[in-house]
Amino acid sequence: MKIMIKTLFKHFALCIVLCALLCGCMKWEYGLEEDFNASGEGLFITNEGNFQYGNATLSYYNPDTKKVENEIFYRANGMKLGDVAQSMIIRDGIGWVIVNNSHVIFAIDINTFKEIGRITNLTSPRYMHFINDEKAYVTQIWDNRIFIVNPKRYEITGYIDCPNMTMESGSTEQMVQYGKYVYVNCWSYQNRILKIDTETDQVIDELTVGIQPTSLVLDKNNKMWTITDGGYSGSPYGHEAPSLYKIDAETFTIEQEFRFNFGDWPSEVQLNGAGDMLYWINNDIWAMSVDDTRVPVRPFLPYQGTIYYGLTVNPKNGDVYVADAIDYQQQGMIYRYSKTGELIDQFYVGIIPGAFCWK
Repeated sequence: MKIMIKTLFKHFALCIVLCALLCGCMKWEYGLEEDFNASGEGLFITNEGNFQYGNATLSYYNPDTKKVENEIFYRANGMKLGDVAQSMIIRDGIGWVIVNNSHVIFAIDINTFKEIGRITNLTSPRYMHFINDEKAYVTQIWDNRIFIVNPKRYEITGYIDCPNMTMESGSTEQMVQYGKYVYVNCWSYQNRILKIDTETDQVIDELTVGIQPTSLVLDKNNKMWTITDGGYSGSPYGHEAPSLYKIDAETFTIEQEFRFNFGDWPSEVQLNGAGDMLYWINNDIWAMSVDDTRVPVRPFLPYQGTIYYGLTVNPKNGDVYVADAIDYQQQGMIYRYSKTGELIDQFYVGIIPGAFCWK
């Protein structure tokens, strides 16, 4: 039931994005700055905050010392991060923090957390994928285009038009790359995976899956996995039982579909570092080998009567981190488990922790 609330919460926020786009840009108020030197390995947590409240934050966790630092962007830069921190990606020592409803991507030093640049004038950015040092794709919600940006110059250089989308139903999300092709799932009121040729920056094919594929990963066997949430009761796009799909990246065909019960709300497909174990949220936390031919009957971690909102796996040792949004209002909690399911640590972060990024 609470997973349903999570999905309806997201759609409620998305339904008023267009109105928010008409408002003025975020006013960046600068204050005191704090010095950090977080060398070594660590984990960034993007905390969405409440939509239109401008209370998104960034947290940083050291798995070795079990120390967490919250509000690191504000503390390092003397300014708020903005409205809805969606995701983060790291390339060559630079962290790119995508802030959805502030229409901006911040580039930060991953050790000092200080801003070194920003890309602005985005519609409503969701995820970023690097093609090379001078070209990256940025997916959007409520836009029928994927933005092409030059990270070195912090500027928008072009667009990829996505077929059969309108402004109202436009939605592109997570991206994976196989060879010269980038694949992207279309989530909100969509049911497709798009295939993009990175040499021409054009959509050249699409694959129909179930209603609303929520995430996308590529395993060690070059198989893509996406999970659909099936929509929701009363949705204008429809409502069906959700599914987990295994898709061959070479042939761009569905190899297997694992169907869940009607009313389930699975999300957040993730892989371990070796790319051979798959994890997802469906009330409980579930895990299976990418070579399995059926989904497990027992969960990896049982449901705790709360709102599991985000998920990641340490690529080095297989520890599983679960983000708990609790009630969408107070500070969220991160639970850290071993790969055998033993609780190692737990700590508070910001409001609505939703995504992770390993350093």
